[in-house]
Amino acid sequence: MANRRALHFVFKVGNRFETAYFYRDVLGMKILRHEEFEDGCKAACNGPYDGKWSKTMVGYGPEGDHFVTELTYNYGIGNYQLGNDFLGITVASSQAISNARKLKWPLNEMGDGVFETKAPGGYKFYLQNCSPPQSDPVLKVTLAVSDLEKSLNYWSNLLGMKIYEKDEKEQRALLGYADNQCKLELQAIPGKVDHATGFGRIAFSCPQEELSDLEDLMKRENQKILTPLVSLDTPGKATVQVIILADPDGHEICFVGDEAFRELSKVDPEGNKLLDD
Repeated sequence: MANRRALHFVFKVGNRFETAYFYRDVLGMKILRHEEFEDGCKAACNGPYDGKWSKTMVGYGPEGDHFVTELTYNYGIGNYQLGNDFLGITVASSQAISNARKLKWPLNEMGDGVFETKAPGGYKFYLQNCSPPQSDPVLKVTLAVSDLEKSLNYWSNLLGMKIYEKDEKEQRALLGYADNQCKLELQAIPGKVDHATGFGRIAFSCPQEELSDLEDLMKRENQKILTPLVSLDTPGKATVQVIILADPDGHEICFVGDEAFRELSKVDPEGNKLLDD
């Protein structure tokens, strides 16, 4: 699985102005590209909505070697209800902490040089007061699970992720596809995982030829496939193949063909202007 990559996490946002301010001015990320769509996505990238929407990719660098966030905005929907499914993204950036203090953006000190803050809409970020230990400051995405062992079987045995850490007492585990990539942290919580309407989606890439094998594996294992293998067109850009899965707790997972996605995900120097317009 060495040729699989962690790509991005998808958030639904209700206020693009405030959201752009948070990611650009507080976190210090860059607008990598911005696209507008008249109709809903065939793979429900923007959620269960059929109308006009937009997608903005933001991150500390190109998606070819950075984990980024995908901000989807559905016109006419100003807010979403958060569940207990998404527990946070951890970023190593003393600069982001400095930015937040300068701009008087709320910070909550957690101890050990870690500060909790929230993006507009309530999504949590944990900022570490240090320089990044790797080229990408985004260290991990933390998701809630109801049964850690069941989730580890899914993410490790079926999706091929390496288990980097496992803490039985704290009921948490850290997984990933490579040492220098953003990791996935699974944290067990009491009761069921509730996705509400603000649920997100985590995306990975793999060689395109592996997508049909992945689909076959999920069918054999009686796992949930939300969107069978489908081709997505972006006017003027590459057509990519994707499959959307759901883990035992219903977390949405997108696997996309790497070759076409590398072409599609190139940084657009007009991204900032397109979003601002």
